[in-house]
Amino acid sequence: MVRSRGSILVIRGGAIGDFILTLPVLTALRRAFTEVRLALLGYPHIAGLALAGGLVDEVRPIEARSLATFFCDQGTLADEFTAFFGGFDIILSYLFDPDGIFQTNVRRCSAATFIQGPHRPDDSAGVHATEVLLRPLERLAIFDADSLPRLTLTPRAVAEAQVPPRVTGRRLLAVHPGSGSERKNWPEAHWRELLSLASADPSLDLLLVGGEAEAARLDRLAAMWPADRLHLARCLPLPLLAARLDGVDAFVGHDSGITHLAAALGVRGLVLWGETSEAVWRPRSERMRLLRAPSGLAKLDPAQVHDALRDLLARRENP
Repeated sequence: MVRSRGSILVIRGGAIGDFILTLPVLTALRRAFTEVRLALLGYPHIAGLALAGGLVDEVRPIEARSLATFFCDQGTLADEFTAFFGGFDIILSYLFDPDGIFQTNVRRCSAATFIQGPHRPDDSAGVHATEVLLRPLERLAIFDADSLPRLTLTPRAVAEAQVPPRVTGRRLLAVHPGSGSERKNWPEAHWRELLSLASADPSLDLLLVGGEAEAARLDRLAAMWPADRLHLARCLPLPLLAARLDGVDAFVGHDSGITHLAAALGVRGLVLWGETSEAVWRPRSERMRLLRAPSGLAKLDPAQVHDALRDLLARRENP
């Protein structure tokens, strides 16, 4: 089913990982509707990744105050979004809308085909999130979409990122020692031990990644690495961070949105995995290896992680 004109809107909130796992939906729509205007209503600081990958033509902010009127039963709808929703032929929403209030209000101002997608996969079902998120596309006769999240940055996005040149003869290890939940984090003492072991390799540079919540941790861990081989990616806009991560030699992180971003970029990496359902939430990339300990994430041995990292780097050199 391919259309040459019209417009489609995808509505997706959620955190970074939720958005990355929705990339197969955008990719499938882009391929099936080759000349359709594809817009995204989401959080711009996250949804900007889709613009950087050329997957959508437009991003509108989901946190706009006037959108709140669409969550009120029989309320007066804001003119701004009444006109906006009215301009689409298909609207695919992944918003949490248990009573259907949002959908009803959109139908009041738009003749678009409205498709309600799941807000969140059921952890107990054991079906990967990407497959669950793709199911609504069957309404559009899309049955064979690739469920692997992929993000290829456009030349413009790469140019705008102004990534520093790599030092000849050195490899680059990216590390993100945080996540959206402390229970998903490896103990900081283990990170210090891993970085102490890895820093002994003079050919290895470190790209240390984190946001505001990890600022103090980044400062402490940065002290474990020689300053002349250390690079910081702190609080970078996600498209810029994606450009920095694209092409690194190895990545190590937790069950986090940044790890899903690295996986979508095709980076080889290690994921220090805790109690989250692997069947539902693991990065789908075969280049990402999950490391677990039977007695819990805190018991995962830094020496074991370092051995896996050295193996990963060796395979990168000899693919």
